[in-house]
Amino acid sequence: MAEIVTDPAHMTPGWLTEVLGGPFDGVTVSDFEATPVGTGQMGDSVRLVLTHDGVEAPTSVVAKLPAADEKSRQTAAALRSYEIEVNFYRHLASTVDMRTPACFHADFDPATSAFVLMLEDMAPAEQGDQLEGTTPERAGVAVEELPKLHAPRWGDPGLGELDWFARSTPEMATFTVMLISGLWDGFQPRFDGRIRPEIMGVATDLMANLSSYLTLRDGPMTVSHGDYRLDNLLFATERGGDPVTVVDWQTATQGYGVADLSYFVGAGLVPEDRRTHERDLVDRYRDGMAARGVRLDSNDLWEDFRRFSFAGLMMAIAASMLVEETERGDEMFITMAERHGQHALDLDAIALL
Repeated sequence: MAEIVTDPAHMTPGWLTEVLGGPFDGVTVSDFEATPVGTGQMGDSVRLVLTHDGVEAPTSVVAKLPAADEKSRQTAAALRSYEIEVNFYRHLASTVDMRTPACFHADFDPATSAFVLMLEDMAPAEQGDQLEGTTPERAGVAVEELPKLHAPRWGDPGLGELDWFARSTPEMATFTVMLISGLWDGFQPRFDGRIRPEIMGVATDLMANLSSYLTLRDGPMTVSHGDYRLDNLLFATERGGDPVTVVDWQTATQGYGVADLSYFVGAGLVPEDRRTHERDLVDRYRDGMAARGVRLDSNDLWEDFRRFSFAGLMMAIAASMLVEETERGDEMFITMAERHGQHALDLDAIALL
């Protein structure tokens, strides 16, 4: 493998020729321009516009790299986030039907947690906006993509043999309870007065029942994205692109498919739209799974949808305390906490714990 270069300033045409020479035999990069893209906080992404010879190769790619922020990098190393994403593209992306960027190069150093991904540039697709929310029409597109991820590996015991992926264990649940409880102690004073008291009350109830919430349940697990939200979805525009492309696989895990569904619906739509359309979106997910050979009981699915309304609230608490503190980041975590907390309130999800 080529050297792992994690800083665009240290990339050279020669290095790009080496890493892209595998998928594009004979390509020679003579020059490039790098421009930051995306809003990720656990990793940084850069669009590389390439000048190369006449070989059939893209004129631009996206390089995903470790976060420049030291706190975010340390968190990613502790959670194995970079290892997980590299291995997803290496071993799992080709086994599911969800649209993801083509991966041209993937490398990870377990000793240092350095990594690099060279990915298909999905322009002119545009990133969703977690702060603004989305339309019911786009939400439908995102929900209908989920069965393409969940159905192909539904109940597949082989997923449990992947140590980097099968993290839904009693031991991990115990660790997560300890981690989130500690982060909650910092979350409360930091966001006191910035999040409505009733939402902080929901979070307090969740913390009191965290062990119950994280207890493994009966039923098949599958490939779960773990952070299926608008900032990680690229939508088609009038200029072109696939209907939706899913990025940021640092939280991929063996988990319950409905968790991705509830997580997305809870914060992807503003509460008024979510209340109006969530039943339909759950039905569309169920129908999509049935079309791919997985039949789900409507009542069980709705109860699980209610239960996993807490997933985004827990993510907001944890992620806000584990990554670099930024103005947009805080606004996003507040928005997530508010919408997910309201989702749990509306569905009386605390009664299921």
